[in-house]
Amino acid sequence: MLINRQRFSDLISSFQFEELFNELGWDHVIKKESVAVDKTVYTLEAVAKKRDFIIFVCKADPGFPARNKRKIIDRKISALFHEHLIIFIDNKKQIWQLAVKEQNKPVQYKQTEYYIHQTPELLLQKLKGLLFTLDEEDKIGLVDVTARVSKHFNVNTEKTTKKFYDGFKKQLKIFMGFVKGLENQLDIDWYTSLMLNRLMFIYFIQKKGFLDDDVDYLRNKLKQTRKQFGQNKFFSFYRNFLLVLFHKGLGSKSREDKQIVKLIGRVPYLDGGLFDVHSLEKDNENIRIDDIAFEKLFDFFDKYQWHLDTRIQATGNEINPDVIGYIFEKYINDRAAMGAYYTKEDITEYISKNTIIPFLFDQAKKGCANAFKKESGLWRLLKENPDRYIYDAVKKRV
Repeated sequence: MLINRQRFSDLISSFQFEELFNELGWDHVIKKESVAVDKTVYTLEAVAKKRDFIIFVCKADPGFPARNKRKIIDRKISALFHEHLIIFIDNKKQIWQLAVKEQNKPVQYKQTEYYIHQTPELLLQKLKGLLFTLDEEDKIGLVDVTARVSKHFNVNTEKTTKKFYDGFKKQLKIFMGFVKGLENQLDIDWYTSLMLNRLMFIYFIQKKGFLDDDVDYLRNKLKQTRKQFGQNKFFSFYRNFLLVLFHKGLGSKSREDKQIVKLIGRVPYLDGGLFDVHSLEKDNENIRIDDIAFEKLFDFFDKYQWHLDTRIQATGNEINPDVIGYIFEKYINDRAAMGAYYTKEDITEYISKNTIIPFLFDQAKKGCANAFKKESGLWRLLKENPDRYIYDAVKKRV
């Protein structure tokens, strides 16, 4: 790549897209289009083109368009310019959105977020593949440009997800072989899935420092447990630490037992049932899992960077909730016969926005009716900028 890393970072962080694509070998273009969505007009300005593939920038004014609005904007631009990429921006954020069209499949919208306080490593990885040299100028057409953009703006999510899922399946099978004390294979499958779900969840929160301020909490506790109970106590971590952490730590509000606090440190109570005593654990008190099973699993997990948020300083090797959602979709749907089903993000988002948010507004009104009266401070904020506070899904009552 002819552009160096610092130059790239400077151009991205200062939103100088024309200069960036010019240095990547793209052509100058003067083009501006306006599209209306729910009475709001958005202006898209072209900053670069290669053959007939256009890079548009859409400034978030009056407010950053929600995900569903960004899709509508893209569809309207598609009617004018079939091949394109849109960069949505405000003063602090960029969302690079590409509509991926595959035959006999619905359009998929691939989005890459960047905040100006981050190092734009992920964008560098994607954009360095969009460099066109003078030697290529007479050899490429629109199909080549489109294929290259699609390849590099899909590569991170798809490669990381597939790599993790392939490894996850292998680790699942290996871990299953260490689970003892359950006679039924279906129970072994189920309990193995439960354990890996619990441990993946913990990997997310430990990396945020939520577990005794230790970002390597599980790995360090494994070492401490083996040191305390001895190298020959092969089941000590599962029996003497993990079950205590699950049932008397993360799954319990009580923190009265000082011995437990000393063992697990400062950990939050996590409601929701994941860390409650499972029926398999109640009915099978002799379940055992060898320490080496956890060593192997942690070795696999530690190859990746775990983030609760997708807005990260990405390196192409990160695991976030989107990747885990894919894992559940692929893995759990294969086990529908066991009574487990995966609900996709668009459905859960619709449900939550149409139930949780209205409920919160109703409860807030009951507790503080004056705040909802006409011309109150809250009402003025909502009136001046409703998009900031209210999701599209709850703007109307059916």
